Amino acid sequence: MEHWLAQVAPFLSHNTIFTPATLAAYWGGMVTTVQLVFISLVIGIVLAIPLAIGRASHRVWISGPIWFYTYVFRGTPLLIQLYIAYYGFAFIPGVQQSWFAFFINNALYPALLSFVLNTGAYTTEIFYGAIRATPRGELEAARAYGMSSFTAYRRIVLPSALRRALPAYGNEVIFMLHASAIASAVTITDMTGVAYNVYAEFYSPFPPFIFVACLYMALSFGIQGVFRLAEKRLLRHLKPA
Repeated sequence: MEHWLAQVAPFLSHNTIFTPATLAAYWGGMVTTVQLVFISLVIGIVLAIPLAIGRASHRVWISGPIWFYTYVFRGTPLLIQLYIAYYGFAFIPGVQQSWFAFFINNALYPALLSFVLNTGAYTTEIFYGAIRATPRGELEAARAYGMSSFTAYRRIVLPSALRRALPAYGNEVIFMLHASAIASAVTITDMTGVAYNVYAEFYSPFPPFIFVACLYMALSFGIQGVFRLAEKRLLRHLKPA
């Protein structure tokens, strides 16, 4: 038994790894991850709302390009999209000599671009499905009151659709948090990047990656709690009496 504990002990106790310097690095990585995900989600939802409205249009010249955009970004891996944004744009002739080179040479902006376009595509489809699920009676009541299409969307369709889309959108937020781990592939020092740096320094994979997994779990449970409170408040009228 003592011999077994002596063999397992190096994997269980690595007090030298969790120093004030490494903990500060983890904190910085968590701040970077939260900022990257938060900005991507905010821009993505601002992009997705008008695109979802256009996706629901009966005019093919409006809904067709939006469908193609969502099809491409939901049908390809986010890692490939990140590589194209980070490595691909740099090889376009003239880009390195233009003002756009500042954004290409900073890994944060290509990562942000790929994350925004990816979450925008998924969120567009989520909101589009919620708009399509709007009860016909609500639209007929809006027309009976003499509302225009714009007023009906603003006061009836969108508020109702956004409430119904809340559970699915909560899953998208957690998905983006988990998917943000690939940002370390383009030299961004997020939580996963910090864990890899700690592993490379101490040559011990289990403690740093298990610790960062716990950080992701804590953030995920926090997001779930926020969305559950929002669902209870905004969807309470759908519960049976």
